[in-house]
Amino acid sequence: MIQYILECIAFQLLFLVIYDFFLKKETFFQLNRVYLLGTYVLSIILPWVKIEAFKQQVPKTFAGYPDFLWNLSGQVVSVEVMDTNVFQLSWYMVVFYAGMFVATVLFGLKLRQLYLLRESGKKIRYANFTQVIIENSSLAFSFFKSIFIGDKVLKMKHNTIIEHELVHIKQGHTWDLLFFELMRIVGWFNPLVYVYQNRTAELHEYTADAQVAKEHKSEHYQQLLSQVFQTEQISFINQFFTQSLIKKRIVMLQK
Repeated sequence: MIQYILECIAFQLLFLVIYDFFLKKETFFQLNRVYLLGTYVLSIILPWVKIEAFKQQVPKTFAGYPDFLWNLSGQVVSVEVMDTNVFQLSWYMVVFYAGMFVATVLFGLKLRQLYLLRESGKKIRYANFTQVIIENSSLAFSFFKSIFIGDKVLKMKHNTIIEHELVHIKQGHTWDLLFFELMRIVGWFNPLVYVYQNRTAELHEYTADAQVAKEHKSEHYQQLLSQVFQTEQISFINQFFTQSLIKKRIVMLQK
């Protein structure tokens, strides 16, 4: 099991290095999205393929072992099973499942935070989405078909922000982030899951920016991006105002 986990991490590290050095700065965002999702799934499958291939290639040295065992005339073969590693194995499993439990609880708290935020906001339903207005807030993010937007943002020219979030909704970006959120529960010990999720979230913002910039002047949109607001610490939502991403998004818009 440990060998399988290490091989998964090794494949993920290789794929991320390729992405960061050769693909990250390119503007074919949809292909990059497929790459990130596909390589993560591939990193989970490849170690199993390798293990199965290893099982099929049995060395010839061991080929005669069954005949040797059957030809033992009346000899009694006793095998003593030592149970010394049971506690150690159980200990590893306890730590693994305890980590999964904590990660699941944290995920549940995030969902609860999002639910309370939605319930406390004023909801306006449109044909393709629901707008949730949050009082005394500068939030702007989407989750599935809901766009959460603070009343402070509404005082600005927020149509561009709505269009930006609609791109996330139409392209189903929430599914990507939720996928990695579930992978964080199973692989809570693996730091590369967080890197994958971060890279995917960045890519989502670049994609939405590029779509909106086609209809609006790039300079005006860059000025809008330059304004930094508060954001909620929820990793599986597409946030419009994320301070750490502002400069990167402006750079990508200039390409």
